[in-house]
Amino acid sequence: MKLPDTAHTSRPWRIHEIAHDFRLYDVWALPTPGGPDDFPRLVRNTAAGDTSDNPSWIARTLFAIRWKLGKLFGWDSPKAGVGSRVPTLRDRLPRDLREGPTGPEFDRLPFTSVYLTEDEWASEMANSTMHGVLHLGWVPDGSGGHRGQLAVLVKPNGLFGKAYMAAIGPFRHLLVYPPLLRGIAREWQESA
Repeated sequence: MKLPDTAHTSRPWRIHEIAHDFRLYDVWALPTPGGPDDFPRLVRNTAAGDTSDNPSWIARTLFAIRWKLGKLFGWDSPKAGVGSRVPTLRDRLPRDLREGPTGPEFDRLPFTSVYLTEDEWASEMANSTMHGVLHLGWVPDGSGGHRGQLAVLVKPNGLFGKAYMAAIGPFRHLLVYPPLLRGIAREWQESA
């Protein structure tokens, strides 16, 4: 379920001090009911994710097209990534987070873990269009349990990046996120 921005901005997440110059694009409640200690499972499931196994053929097709266009136009080349075109957010971390765990590495997606706490995980990716942050939090669900919360923060790269993010907005909300959330729910139940 899509949430208002305040579901993310009102929480005392550490990402606010690190990615203050990024724009919050999306906040979603994840269908991952659990207890206070289930956050590590959500992090592991996310790091093992892959766009090619999305339950929606439309979403799989859109991701495949995006990866092909990225390859064709060089959007995803190493020189456009984290540590090349943009510095890693790890350079911004306060000492306690820098010395703490980063979190798992992704199996198939082009993200790199930045930091991990007991209820928050941030990872980043960059390409020619943007520098993005995938932020997961573990929040009380209002009925005695907990659930995951996903936030996407982005710093577009110039006018092209802004136009690109605007163009993909409807696709993200209508064709990508709904099946993605269904897939997360299925994986959550299977990994219980």
